[in-house]
Amino acid sequence: MNTAAAPKKIAVIGGGPAGLMAAQTAAEQGAEVHVYERKASVGRKFLIAGRGGLNLTHAEPMADFSTRFRDRSASVSAWLTGFDNTAVREWAHQLGIATFVGSSGRVFPTDMKAAPLLRAWLKHLRALGVHFHVNHRAVAFVDDRQLRLQAAEGEIIVRADAFILALGGASWPQLGSDGSWRDGLFPEGLDIVPLQAANCGFEAVWSEFFKDKFAGTPLKPLRMRLAGSGTEGVQGECIISEYGIEGSLVYALSADIRETIARDGRCTLLLDLLPDHDSARIVAAAGKPRNGRSLSDFLRRHFKLSGVKTALLYELTDRQQLADPQALARLLKALPLTVSAPRPMAEAISTAGGVALPQLDDRLMWRRHPGLFFAGEMLDWEAPTGGYLLTASMASGRCAALGALDSPAG
Repeated sequence: MNTAAAPKKIAVIGGGPAGLMAAQTAAEQGAEVHVYERKASVGRKFLIAGRGGLNLTHAEPMADFSTRFRDRSASVSAWLTGFDNTAVREWAHQLGIATFVGSSGRVFPTDMKAAPLLRAWLKHLRALGVHFHVNHRAVAFVDDRQLRLQAAEGEIIVRADAFILALGGASWPQLGSDGSWRDGLFPEGLDIVPLQAANCGFEAVWSEFFKDKFAGTPLKPLRMRLAGSGTEGVQGECIISEYGIEGSLVYALSADIRETIARDGRCTLLLDLLPDHDSARIVAAAGKPRNGRSLSDFLRRHFKLSGVKTALLYELTDRQQLADPQALARLLKALPLTVSAPRPMAEAISTAGGVALPQLDDRLMWRRHPGLFFAGEMLDWEAPTGGYLLTASMASGRCAALGALDSPAG
């Protein structure tokens, strides 16, 4: 007589990277895994994020990598012990996707594309026996082991030994992550930190001339810091937009900028337009006679200053300041730009806030409701771009799956 226990049934709600990694982890351990996705296909945000080159992770040492998550670094580090940046590359290689490390330390597939990796991943998941159910929207839990979903054929009830919720934040809602899970999906008592835009652009006031001529133009190289921060800031590039400023350099500081605006109503950024020139050299050059040349021509000849940087000087200062060599030198190294508000969450790359971590155990299970696990961006943490967000999301999915596998069956 065969008395072997039936495999544990695990339902993953949400088909993004966190949910798919949870599904893979559970299926590899022999669980019966079902993935429920509200859209017509899984991995939509994964695909869109990879349009400009899929940044999988970052190759820096884990001692540095683990500090990128601000006040949630300790919690996220625990997830990363089971799935770190090296593991991300090994995972991709096992799927037949080679990777390389770019000059900035970011890791990409060799072809820079997301679609081949997602196809290989889904093929692997199906080979493991993972069942996919698209166009299924979670409605509400009946109890800790039963969930109502709305499907094309009507409402259904799914029973599972454990549920892993990986429903995303509220950025790019057209792809499925609209934050609607905050309203009535879960039993009462779930502590949710308000969602906010993260890795987003910020609003600044431009003249019509500057906006019309330079919107969409990159600023590079550039060093940026918050006024009064006492740090050297971050070097990289960003983009002038119609509404203000955006891009990877802005995203790296977005949490600090957002918090400053929340506290003070605005934030002043100091832009180093010549990050590769020391102040002494700039002061010496700025004091040289111009011999009838315009300031634009003078700056181009001495510093190779681009047209957009020169225009930004004119936009944010007055002619009297620029006529003073000492003032000009200071402005080239610390040009103040005031931003007043983050752009809406729907435009952000990711969101901060979400399910508060203290109410979850170290396997991301809600202590008050055994069998309910959380993963990915719907948790209260945030990360800068550069592969940190994707790596930690996948790591949280793996962590939750291991917890679900160990939890008692219903």
